[in-house]
Amino acid sequence: MAEVISVRFRGGSKNYYFDPRGLRIEPDTYVVVETAQGMEYARCVEANHEVPDQAVVQPLRPVVRIATENDHRSAAYNRKREKEAFGICEQKIAAHGLEMKLVSVECSFEGNKIIFFFTADGRVDFRELVKDLASVFRARIELRQIGVRDEAKMLGGLGICGRPLCCSQFLDEFIPVSIKMAKTQSLSLNPSKISGTCGRLMCCLKYEQAAYEDAAGRMPKNDSFVDTPDGVGNVSGVDLLREQVQVRLDSAPESPRRYKTAEIRVLRNGKGSREGIEIPKDRPARLTAGEGEEEAWFRLNRRPGAGRTPIPVSSVLAAPQSDDGEDRSANRRRGRVKGGKPRQQQPAEKPNTVRSQKQDRPVRAPKADRVEKLSVRAVTDTTAEKKAAADRAARQQSGQEGKPNSNRRYPRRRPRGRGNGGEG
Repeated sequence: MAEVISVRFRGGSKNYYFDPRGLRIEPDTYVVVETAQGMEYARCVEANHEVPDQAVVQPLRPVVRIATENDHRSAAYNRKREKEAFGICEQKIAAHGLEMKLVSVECSFEGNKIIFFFTADGRVDFRELVKDLASVFRARIELRQIGVRDEAKMLGGLGICGRPLCCSQFLDEFIPVSIKMAKTQSLSLNPSKISGTCGRLMCCLKYEQAAYEDAAGRMPKNDSFVDTPDGVGNVSGVDLLREQVQVRLDSAPESPRRYKTAEIRVLRNGKGSREGIEIPKDRPARLTAGEGEEEAWFRLNRRPGAGRTPIPVSSVLAAPQSDDGEDRSANRRRGRVKGGKPRQQQPAEKPNTVRSQKQDRPVRAPKADRVEKLSVRAVTDTTAEKKAAADRAARQQSGQEGKPNSNRRYPRRRPRGRGNGGEG
């Protein structure tokens, strides 16, 4: 076991091991380390810890010292120098007419070397450019051509997911990504949807590829001949995430049904002929409830106004009915008019009461009148004419025929005029 610390250089997301040489260095502490290019200024991301000897790349470089105030000022001066060098280099590129795009500039900690990173479609002859830059900065000049992925890693940015780019956050190195991964995950092959900011396939396609391959190995392929609880049929669709398949049954090919992987028996995996395939007599068991109960549960729990708590199917099927054979929902709908507002109902009077001539309150009618009135009402349901005649007969029997309506809401007004004694 070797004692090391992990450091990270500016603009990179890979950790490197260095020998602390007995120093106790805390995380987020800047140190000066020795590299193959000379002294460099880096940040410690992991304190002293031990790693196996096989994980260390020999020779293990040492930590020179913990950064001092002078080291911090030197690093700040180098950052300022890099900005000036970026502008001067762009002017020189335009003056020489080179087809290249400057991406970034890095200045070494000791200030004796400046590295220019650029992208280009092909090879670029930048020998004259190097001479001009060396005469301006009086330092060693190095130009490196990088790819679009390295450009995105240096510049950073946000992906289509809304998060910072993976390559600029935690990826140590680029992983190979192919279009086959997008096909396995049933993604759209539109380049604008599966490509990252750099224009290449997104690195995140690799993250879930192992899970999709494992699920695809356990599930049947399209056009497979399978046996289901409802009969035999062919697979028309595969949902790898839910581990469900869509089957077109031979008995009902126009309406495909979905089944879980444990509910089907694969008789032939993939395309092919059915000749020679023996269909077992016993069908696979169904893991979920019956189709009728599922449809009833879905219909009742998805209706407008239903609560968030699911309604059990058994309680719905066993709901009590009203006396006339209609449920409560039908009674509620009968009390509503077009527009969804409840109909204003008048207070019903008792069937065996009539209104008096002098008072506006119901009084009890004689017993004989009540019996006779009910007998007349019992036969008045055929037509509107018979009903009106029955109503007139009932009012005559109760002594209300021809009397003024004492329940009138507003009293009748007398006409006002000079001939009627009214005020002029």
